[in-house]
Amino acid sequence: MLTFRNYNIADWFSFYRIAAAPFLLLLIWLDARVLFSWFLLVSYSTDAIDGFLARKLKITSPRGSQLDSFGDQFTLIVGIVGLYYFETEFIKSYLAVIGIAFVPYLIQMFIAYFKYGKATAFHTYLAKGSAVVQSVFILHALFFAPNTNLFYFMIALGILETIEEIILIFMYDYWVSDVKGIYMALSDKRATRPHKFKKFEGKKKNEDIE
Repeated sequence: MLTFRNYNIADWFSFYRIAAAPFLLLLIWLDARVLFSWFLLVSYSTDAIDGFLARKLKITSPRGSQLDSFGDQFTLIVGIVGLYYFETEFIKSYLAVIGIAFVPYLIQMFIAYFKYGKATAFHTYLAKGSAVVQSVFILHALFFAPNTNLFYFMIALGILETIEEIILIFMYDYWVSDVKGIYMALSDKRATRPHKFKKFEGKKKNEDIE
């Protein structure tokens, strides 16, 4: 049975992003744009902090990767909701473009849950770059005004990242974390020899459960 002692400092930063989501939604409901923008900036900052700590302290784990992904998804959803509320006209003007990027993302999520039973946590370099651009665009739009060029760059990068995620899902028969990109997957034994990885996965699950 897992206890609070099983979680490390990087995990707690991920928990913060998840716990902050309802509070951020409350700020939207209260029409507190400035406060919402600053607290959203804090949430985005914790994403960079927990990743740095996990690598620096060498405390990365599949569980931590999944928590990080949940925190990212919660923060992204809240950020989009806030952007829609505070910049409604801009979102409505580019709804078709947003749909072009969002549909592949939904397809990727469906494939992941159908194959693995949960969301991916590959954490590729392309995904990290896409997340940074998304956060910069959303924060810039909230603090100042939407930047059209940055918006199109965010959409293009998001589509490329989603395509890479879909390809990686088909390359891995079993759920894995921290795959830096397709180039890494091509030489990853977990992708090329799934029968051996199955044994490894079983051992890992036993280690994670106390």
